[in-house]
Amino acid sequence: MPAIEQPRVAQLVRETRQHLNLSQVKLATMLGVSFHSINRWENGRTQPSPLAMKQIQELLHQMGEAGEELLAKYF
Repeated sequence: MPAIEQPRVAQLVRETRQHLNLSQVKLATMLGVSFHSINRWENGRTQPSPLAMKQIQELLHQMGEAGEELLAKYF
């Protein structure tokens, strides 16, 4: 998986969460990370680990058409 630039990672996490209609807390629970991690990712302060990025990709695959559009846009 090619590296995504920090601003695009923040945008990817936010768009994924919004398409799933989840709060930061609920997305954090799904990914097994803290709310603070999601918040930092969306604000561009840190990046998800490779494992978390893989989990985000899996969520996108499960979303169907909307997820495929995000996959094409970011990966």
